[in-house]
Amino acid sequence: MKKKHWSTILIEYILITIGCALMGLAIVMFLAPHTIAPGGVTGLAIVIKKITGISISVTNLVINIPLFIAGVIILGKAFGAKTGYATLALSFFIEVIAKTSHGYIPTNDMLLSTIYGGLIAGVGIGLVFKSGGTTGGTDLAGAILNKYFPNISTPKLMMCIDLCIVALAGFVNRNVETSLYSIIALYILVKMADFIIEGMGYSKAFFVISSKPDEISGEIMQNLGRGVTSLNGKGMYTKKDKNVLLVVVDRTQEVKLKDIVKDVDENAFIMVANVHEVLGEGFKPIRT
Repeated sequence: MKKKHWSTILIEYILITIGCALMGLAIVMFLAPHTIAPGGVTGLAIVIKKITGISISVTNLVINIPLFIAGVIILGKAFGAKTGYATLALSFFIEVIAKTSHGYIPTNDMLLSTIYGGLIAGVGIGLVFKSGGTTGGTDLAGAILNKYFPNISTPKLMMCIDLCIVALAGFVNRNVETSLYSIIALYILVKMADFIIEGMGYSKAFFVISSKPDEISGEIMQNLGRGVTSLNGKGMYTKKDKNVLLVVVDRTQEVKLKDIVKDVDENAFIMVANVHEVLGEGFKPIRT
């Protein structure tokens, strides 16, 4: 595998650092003051702080370091230096922000804290994931447990752990609403992280079945400048071989492509699918 340039690695670590700083801000300023625990080790640390008063940063390290060591032993070095760095950086920023904020919180409203805490934490963890790191936590714990319970997938194990932490938050706060707000924060966090990782550059994949594949392909390549791939297909009702055209375009070209197909063959069959990311010629370059 081709090695990354040092500048690429530096940028990745800078993004991980920014991501951890944002996560620390979300935890200290929005989530922890209301015992909103959106899963993960940091969520468990928030619950433990509520019970014992132990700093979130300390609990995060105490739980994550053994998890990281176990992960390296059981799963190999796949989680690597970036996970170790992100774990330390997150605890560092939680501690620094907690010390420098002097107990200041932007709002006492639970719903606002849930929404903005989830958004900011989601951006932060999205940057960490996008840069090839993790903050340890339930994704690492889920992967370890999957080794011993292979019949249960890692995402399901992660979900079970997160739901237990969410339920625990409501229990220690003696308020079921805390668990409900924690679920909202977890949902927002996941969606925001997905948005950061996948970006907003949604493209459209078109599958076109027509009796005039050559004419449609020619119009698409000439008028849209997009490549077209012909896939071999067979109509199971007619038992006849057919060409299925596959073409990916950006959203601005969607209507134009439909018009092209309609003008050439108004009886064509079109299926359109959202594509989160397209790499290669005509789109974003493939980066490693």
